[in-house]
Amino acid sequence: MDGFEVNQGNTAWILVSAALVLMMTPALAFFYGGMVRSKSVLNMIMMSFSAIGVVGIVYTLWGYSMSYGPDVAGVIGNPFTLFGIEDVANDDPSNLLTGNGVPVYAWIAFQATFAIITVALLSGAIADRTRFRAWLVLTVAWSTLVYFPLSHMVWGGGLLSGSGPVARALATPLDFAGGSVVEIAAGVGGVVLAVVVGKRRGFGTDPMRPHNMPFVMLGAGLLWFGWFGFNAGSAGAANDQAAVAWVTTCVAACAAMVGWIVTERVRDGISTTFGAASGAVVGLVAATPSSGYISPLGAIVIGLVAGVAGSLAVGLKFRLGYDDSLDLVAVHLVGGLIGTVAIGLFATGRNLPAGALPGLLYGGGVTQLLAQTILALAALAFSAVVTLGIGLLVKRTVGLRAPLDHEIGGLDLAQHGESAYEGIASGRLATGA
Repeated sequence: MDGFEVNQGNTAWILVSAALVLMMTPALAFFYGGMVRSKSVLNMIMMSFSAIGVVGIVYTLWGYSMSYGPDVAGVIGNPFTLFGIEDVANDDPSNLLTGNGVPVYAWIAFQATFAIITVALLSGAIADRTRFRAWLVLTVAWSTLVYFPLSHMVWGGGLLSGSGPVARALATPLDFAGGSVVEIAAGVGGVVLAVVVGKRRGFGTDPMRPHNMPFVMLGAGLLWFGWFGFNAGSAGAANDQAAVAWVTTCVAACAAMVGWIVTERVRDGISTTFGAASGAVVGLVAATPSSGYISPLGAIVIGLVAGVAGSLAVGLKFRLGYDDSLDLVAVHLVGGLIGTVAIGLFATGRNLPAGALPGLLYGGGVTQLLAQTILALAALAFSAVVTLGIGLLVKRTVGLRAPLDHEIGGLDLAQHGESAYEGIASGRLATGA
């Protein structure tokens, strides 16, 4: 720690970014809470808030060590080396922002908020029908067995990092702020859990419309605001790359929102507020892996593609028969895949780390595109397989599915003894509300 000089500007930026990312989880609670039926809105909000409490503790105890501790077989960091993060020095090798003059605790704070929001995302796929106690178990198990290993593999020196076999054979796989670690992992993990827990009663026949669109719009707006910390903060300093990421993140969200609502208009004859909110979020998702490496023009193309693809993907759950309650596939999996792979096309060569190449459209050939495709598929496969094992184990031990009478009457009263709206508590609203 001797000789370490704190850069106050960079440190302030990372701490502010960490606070912005932490705010994204309550924002997600509004976004998701407005989408579910009125009888389960508090349960939905509690799933996000409880993720903050549980993952915040888990990350402190062993999550940071598993993500950035000494490498074990290219898959995880040693969970014991930095256990409890009590004695970690500012210049410890786990602090990837040492060169930017950012103290290790600022780096840890920033990364902890990423783990929290990623776990919270899962809840959207299993809304309206999951035991709360099972959810608490899932938050520990999934963060430990999926998120921490993936963050180590991609960012912490593991198999998919700049020192891994893909980088040696092709090019360094790029994930600026979490397209693979956050979006793809949560998207495919959520749909696997949705299949394991089963469909909601009445799925495909009963109306299950969002009960509070102002909540959805508020949540989307706050997510958009917080996402600037998520993406621009991932530059690790208040620098040129942070400014590029801010602009491309905003532009991608704008383009995706337009792409989604225009697709709705062509397909359905209307453009909805739900589409505007979902379109903006899928654009933010698509910008997550790429925002620090692309131009504003590239961001517009990526956003438009993500918005159109996301809007079209919403109907997949009905055609394929899986009940992804709040559309993790359409928003997070589709957006994450598009954004991660698109780096191989649109990376400009500006701000690229050592070992990475420009995209195909900027003279870099297909090498970076191949590396990005491998990264996306590896994250998808790893999360799918491990999440399936976790889901089946929790289902057979704790029990994933809430009892039928809880699902019919609403999880708010049955699981928490509370109601968001007096009409539900007094029995004046229909059980399907």
